[in-house]
Amino acid sequence: MQKIMRMLTEGLAGIWSNLAISWDSGVLIDVISRFVMWGLFSLLLVEVLRDSYHALCHQIDWLAKWHNKHHMAYRRDLSIVSAKAYQDSQLYHDMLESGLLVIAIAIIAVFSHEIGFGLGVFYASGFLYAASLRYFLGTMDTDYAHRPGALETTPSPWWVNRSYHWRHHFDDVNAYYSGVFPLVDKILGTGLSLQGKTIAITGASGALGQALSQELLRQNAKVLALTTNPDKLAVEDTGNNRFKVLSWQMGKETELKEKFEKVDILIINHGVNVYGDRTTEGINSSYEINTFSALRLIDIFSSTVTGPQSKATKEIWVNTSEAEVSPALSPLYELSKRALGDIVTLKRLDDPCIIRKLILGPFKSKLNPYGVMSATQVAKGIVFFAKRDFRNIIVTINPLTYIFSPIKETMTWLYYRIFSQKKKE
Repeated sequence: MQKIMRMLTEGLAGIWSNLAISWDSGVLIDVISRFVMWGLFSLLLVEVLRDSYHALCHQIDWLAKWHNKHHMAYRRDLSIVSAKAYQDSQLYHDMLESGLLVIAIAIIAVFSHEIGFGLGVFYASGFLYAASLRYFLGTMDTDYAHRPGALETTPSPWWVNRSYHWRHHFDDVNAYYSGVFPLVDKILGTGLSLQGKTIAITGASGALGQALSQELLRQNAKVLALTTNPDKLAVEDTGNNRFKVLSWQMGKETELKEKFEKVDILIINHGVNVYGDRTTEGINSSYEINTFSALRLIDIFSSTVTGPQSKATKEIWVNTSEAEVSPALSPLYELSKRALGDIVTLKRLDDPCIIRKLILGPFKSKLNPYGVMSATQVAKGIVFFAKRDFRNIIVTINPLTYIFSPIKETMTWLYYRIFSQKKKE
């Protein structure tokens, strides 16, 4: 104990010495900049440690015993089960977690000799203080992420809102671990759980459709293969009747609405490539299949986002292609896909549910026999980024797409945001 106290004393003396030397030297700007830099880093470190501990609570049995008190305190609408259950959750989870967090960040602050880490200690202490008030005073004023009621917004990709955290409680407890910033979820691949999800995919008989279906089955999802060519499907179910085929027809998308009621994720993947054709028939075919059919499916699926938790569970993924920002050596394919991509950006402004773009480079398929990537490789990339909650999923060998696509998407979004408005109902 004496040795530990001596080390802590020396650490505090080191912090004071550094501050005193800097002050005596008159390097005030350097002191402030170091305080800000290390202070901000300490805030990020607190969140990383907090979320990492949360993830461990779902992997280590003896930690789960205490953490489960937190989950037992809430109903599906995030209302509190009882005052006692809520107080138990504060004592056995919130106070324990924040107490350990304060100790960990305080030790780091002492041994780092950086006074900026004091900001992290203060920030972590705030969690402990709030949890202590809730436990000792019996107040039921829960934090923002646990407020009850219907979910009115989609899960945010930038910070943890109510819809995002609701999924941790009632979608998959082994995912969505982050508390404020979803950094840890992006690293661990727990920003989106596909397990048990019912996923419908159009163009399921194509190269990418089959590869993506197989990859989704590996993620323990249920796949509904929508195709106009059911005889061409080669994907095999991995068991438990998790793969079903449904035939559909272009122009009759409304007939799918009843099926979409029970679908969590719709992947719009069908398309046509007329290559160098510039006839009227080629124009009509390209826009009807690549653009208008996809938009009808988006509208039909969006109309099923009506339940109190639908905004958190339902998603649409749209294969808009790399042709949005670069040549595809097929003018009508480029034009129809760019039109689809731009309108998807416009529809995102009203947030019916999460809409992800699949911005894919050339892979070998019937539409592109000269593709340089394999459909399996692309499917794995799509799932990898989706599980990390990327809203624009880019899978290509062209490095320019990773530069131009975000710029184009941001500028288009900003333009539509300024010069368009939602029609009042």
